[in-house]
Amino acid sequence: MFYYIKALHIIFIVTWFAGLFYFPRLLIYHAELQTEADEKIKSAMSKQYLLMMKRLWFGITVPSAVITLILGLLTMHLGGWDRHLLDSTGRWLLIKLCFVVLLYLYFFSLGKIFKQQRMGLFKYSGNQLRFYNEVATVFLFAIVFLATVKSAGSLLYGLGGLIALIIVLVMAIKIYKRIREKKTGN
Repeated sequence: MFYYIKALHIIFIVTWFAGLFYFPRLLIYHAELQTEADEKIKSAMSKQYLLMMKRLWFGITVPSAVITLILGLLTMHLGGWDRHLLDSTGRWLLIKLCFVVLLYLYFFSLGKIFKQQRMGLFKYSGNQLRFYNEVATVFLFAIVFLATVKSAGSLLYGLGGLIALIIVLVMAIKIYKRIREKKTGN
């Protein structure tokens, strides 16, 4: 039974991350649409983006987040890991759970940004959201490596790797912005 629950947990992690990766892209496109001069195009596209976001958020992302949490807690309990959280064998899991809590906070923040955009409030530019979009990638790397290696001992290597990943992502976003600006002449 444990392995079936663990398999379902992994499947719902994948569907949740599909939402976490695509949803911010829609937030970006919707934010960038606000600079559109043609009000008809802006209105039609805005309605379409909001519909797409609503379907993705409430149809895939939120249910997957809830099911992932339930199955994750069940997997941790059935695997006996909850009894080892505070000893040396479970330290990796404790660190992983800290990243998972931060990931859920990120998830809730996306919901807040979505609510703001539905009300016509755009606090973040497309470029700011591009940076924010990469947060899920950083968490994915941290969580998967901790769950696979199951060691908190190489924490410095892990942190170094995360910092390197963040630097690469920031550079990629800046390069992409320059390319877009050259194409549009801005």
